[in-house]
Amino acid sequence: MHPLDVVKTRFQIQRGKNDPSNYKSLRHCFRTIFQTEGLFGFYKGILPPILAETPKRAVKFFTFEQYKKLLGYAALSPPMTLAVAGLGSGLTEAIVVNPFEVVKVSLQANRDAFTEQPSTFAKAQQIIKDHGLGLSGLNKGLTATLGRHGVFNMVYFGFYFNVKRIIPANKDPTLEFLRKFGIGLVSGTIASIINIPFDVAKSRIQGPQPVPGEIKYRTCLKTMATVYKEEGFLALYKGLVPKIMRLGPGRLIFDSWSIGSSGAPVPKEKCNPETLSAHTDCISQIFSVQHMT
Repeated sequence: MHPLDVVKTRFQIQRGKNDPSNYKSLRHCFRTIFQTEGLFGFYKGILPPILAETPKRAVKFFTFEQYKKLLGYAALSPPMTLAVAGLGSGLTEAIVVNPFEVVKVSLQANRDAFTEQPSTFAKAQQIIKDHGLGLSGLNKGLTATLGRHGVFNMVYFGFYFNVKRIIPANKDPTLEFLRKFGIGLVSGTIASIINIPFDVAKSRIQGPQPVPGEIKYRTCLKTMATVYKEEGFLALYKGLVPKIMRLGPGRLIFDSWSIGSSGAPVPKEKCNPETLSAHTDCISQIFSVQHMT
């Protein structure tokens, strides 16, 4: 699914419509990358998310459960509790993954041949040397990353478990798989549509600036306002198609794991979000979101 992430980033960082180097369509982008950068061009920036995967999963799972327990003392409905816990886990997760995202976007934005671009560690060292570890260096775009992960997790978890309560579970494993897959896919699509402006802002801040040496995109909301003013409303949704295209394969992998790991249908009372218990489906949703934001 990483090639789709590269394509998404390329669309998000291109500005205006008159630049001859702009990609004109999804097909044109795939063809151009393959012709000018080779097959490995689709795998630029793949190492940072791999390195971030384990700490990201650990932080998301641990904080989600902790926020959920803390919110259990508040007078919130179960779906609202899960949505707010998702927001909290997303914000915490964003702090962990942001440095990796800065390096990843820098590598993905590079249009040189794969063999000519710097390594992941060389790029990280260059960013630290030139700009430091702060909000102008290895942690630039943090506010946008907070928005991207926080909003996505809040919408996804809130919508998924609320709808899941309405649509009854099915005893047939195949139909139950399709139920979870469908709800998860719709949840991910809605969350992606809502959070993609934050994703665009993040790519603009972390990617190359229009004029070398001058910082045009600094903060999340200001970047959104600039993109809207200069390029129009739809520019805030650049990269939405490849982003949504990643959802299907991710859902298939993790819903298959969810059903397969249980060995049998999970009792209904254990799946009921009102119990706020840690069950297999809840864990699978936490893990599946990793590949959607």
